[in-house]
Order: sequence, then C-alpha cells, then structure tokens
Amino acid sequence: MRLLLDTHVAIWILTEPHRVPAGVSEEIANPANLVSVSAAAIWEIAIKHPLERPDSPPFSGSEAIGHFQTAGFSVLEVSAAHAAFVERLPPIHSDPFDRLMLAQALIEGMQFVTHDRRLSRYAVPVLTWT
Repeated sequence: MRLLLDTHVAIWILTEPHRVPAGVSEEIANPANLVSVSAAAIWEIAIKHPLERPDSPPFSGSEAIGHFQTAGFSVLEVSAAHAAFVERLPPIHSDPFDRLMLAQALIEGMQFVTHDRRLSRYAVPVLTWT
C-alpha cells in the first residue's frame, strides 16, 4: 500500500505516537507499505513552526526533512500537475495544504492518512479515525 501522511500524522507518529491508533501506526510501520510525506507538509511546517503557537509544529521545516528521512518516509515532491489538480477538487475543505496533498494522493494513487474526517468526503482513499 502507498500511504501519504497528512502533516499532523507525520508529526504525531514521531513525537506523540499515542495520538495515532495502533492499527494506523501498524500500517505506517509496515515495511511492505511505501510511506510518504508531501513537500507541501514540509512547507506547512516551515510556515507554522515560527509562529510559536501552542499547536505549532515542534520542529522547523529543515528539521522535519531529517526527521522524516530518519523515520524512513519518502518525500513526495509537488509537481505542476499536482498543483493544477487542486482546481478540480470540490470546495469541501479550504485548507490549501490539505487540498494539495489530496490532489497528490489522487494523482499518485495513494491512500491519504489523516485525523481530519472531513477529508474523507473527497473521492480519495482516506485512512482516518475518530
């Protein structure tokens, strides 16, 4: 299975694994699965980390690259096709980072792993939980 982790899931699996249910963690840890993080997630972290809000990512975008590589996640680069596909998504969700990652998951035939159940309303396979 090919998994694309939403930004918060990629962060939680590294820093607060108890927030990710065992079944989801097992899929992420399964060596038979290709686990990726979008370059858009790194961009999101780079924007939100310096804000120093309580919900800001605990590391910078530069640090995220190293953490994700150490965890064995591949980085899915953003292509022009990914960016353009966003306009084809219905306006269910307005977060630009999530919309770009959903477009990537659709184009690349990946399952999107997120805690945001609203994203399961898109026509993309979503692995989520309550």
